[in-house]
Amino acid sequence: MDELKTDGRSIIPPVKNHTASKEEHHERMQEALLHAVKKGKEEVTEEYKPLVCKPRQLESWRIFKIMSEFVEGFEILAKYGLAASFFGSARMGFGDAIGQAATDLAGRLAKRGFAVITGGSTGIMEAANKGAYEAGGASVGLNIRLSDTQSLNNYLTESLTFDHFFVRKTMLAFASEVYIFFPGGFGTLDEFFEIATLVQTKKINRVPIVLYGSEYWGPIMRQFEEQLLKKYAAIDAADLTIYKVVDSVDEAFDYIVENVKC
Repeated sequence: MDELKTDGRSIIPPVKNHTASKEEHHERMQEALLHAVKKGKEEVTEEYKPLVCKPRQLESWRIFKIMSEFVEGFEILAKYGLAASFFGSARMGFGDAIGQAATDLAGRLAKRGFAVITGGSTGIMEAANKGAYEAGGASVGLNIRLSDTQSLNNYLTESLTFDHFFVRKTMLAFASEVYIFFPGGFGTLDEFFEIATLVQTKKINRVPIVLYGSEYWGPIMRQFEEQLLKKYAAIDAADLTIYKVVDSVDEAFDYIVENVKC
């Protein structure tokens, strides 16, 4: 397999001993990363350039940018104890009642001592941040820079904007003691499957996953049961207990308070 290169050269020092220990391997990786970060810091571009296909050469500036986003993200998360992550559509096509529920639930959790973390943009994210902000709590936005501009909402006490979706997803996946999903589009479903898979595979501790609105989530959950479980045996029955579908702020709040153990 070809090694990733910068300026046509491998960023990984050549192997001198194929039976090298794990410690020696880590030292080689450290040397490679230190070299790439130092070089990348000098070459980082003002505008992010997305990858179109698998790179034959990996720019040092890109490694530096990825690592710096991880460091900044974890530094923000380290400031907060209890936290609740809200996910949902950036659009308000699901009605005012859904948005108000996000605001009310976030406000009640903020008063309970939870920092509220969202994607930092409009729609459900803004509604949740508004609830936390107006309750006097921590209201954090982990935004993503998109070509059509996903702006920050006005109810944030702290924010960070990422260029890389996978770094942002890592931050959101390790940010909280509870994950609350309101109706949304591809992005919301992507985040739900990410968290559910991490819990299913025990890559993160089992934490409450709340799905708000049975009208939206019901058909999806029935698909899981009828197709994935009963027809294809692609999941276990226990996997259907990873999440909880609710239809009111009271139900969501009581479930969260009862099940957050961290």
